[in-house]
Amino acid sequence: MDFLRVLEGIRTPFMDTLMSLITQLGDELFFMVIAITMFWCIDKRRGYYLLSVGFLGTVLNQFLKLWFRIPRPWVLDPNFTIVESAREAATGYSFPSGHTQNAVGTFGGVARSSKSRGVQIASIVVLLLVSFSRMYLGVHTPMDVGVSFVIATVLLLVMYPFFARMEKNPNLMYILLGVMTALGVGYLLFVSFYAFPADVDPANLASGTKNAYTLLGATLGVLVAFHVDQKYTRFDTEAPLLGQLLKLIIGLLLTLAIKSGTKPVLNALLNGHQAANFVRYFLMVLFAGVLWPMTFKWFAKIGKK
Repeated sequence: MDFLRVLEGIRTPFMDTLMSLITQLGDELFFMVIAITMFWCIDKRRGYYLLSVGFLGTVLNQFLKLWFRIPRPWVLDPNFTIVESAREAATGYSFPSGHTQNAVGTFGGVARSSKSRGVQIASIVVLLLVSFSRMYLGVHTPMDVGVSFVIATVLLLVMYPFFARMEKNPNLMYILLGVMTALGVGYLLFVSFYAFPADVDPANLASGTKNAYTLLGATLGVLVAFHVDQKYTRFDTEAPLLGQLLKLIIGLLLTLAIKSGTKPVLNALLNGHQAANFVRYFLMVLFAGVLWPMTFKWFAKIGKK
């Protein structure tokens, strides 16, 4: 808390605004956009790399949050103030930092898999800034940020050789997806049946349960998408610049439409049960990994002379 109080004392309106913008680069939306861009337009293998690191990091992150149940800094010290614009997104327990996990996993993955020195440097700068922003805004302690940083970095380094081998043996992906599915089921069972103490925060537990269904639905979607692509689609990521832009923009808009548009419908059909999040993310990934890639041959023709 001492370091956070130092940062609290040097805040300015300009820096508050800047850090509030930077911290959004660790949101789920930016992870989704970058991972999909990699998957659709650059390299499927590297897209799977980002998705796998993101999944494993999120499962571990969510488990640690509910296991240790460490409150946010302003709860630990009622006299400590945060940048108010960051409060709404600072849900769940404090330890470890989800935004840091996302930023290091996403931008670190881009840096690790890119051969461009400029991309590597820019990615590292972004992930460092996002990590710092969580402390500047007052929503995480250095321990929250540091542990997430280490977890994501270890996953990046451990997973990369696996995906390098996957190029020669694609069936390795089935093993990884099987492990990810088992972990997703295990985490869902944990939040559903573990005897949490009476002081567990209901809102935080509900958030963890929602994430459990979301992660499992997304993972099974990736499993189906990978199998369909291996057996049938085998889509190519290459296209002229105009085709890439149209493919990406239209596809992202449709994916986001499925993400938000199916939410009220599924909640109504399933009476608000968290299983609606399982179905919603499964459908979203199925569209992004199976249906939309079927159009890529058409986009590959756009802009050709």
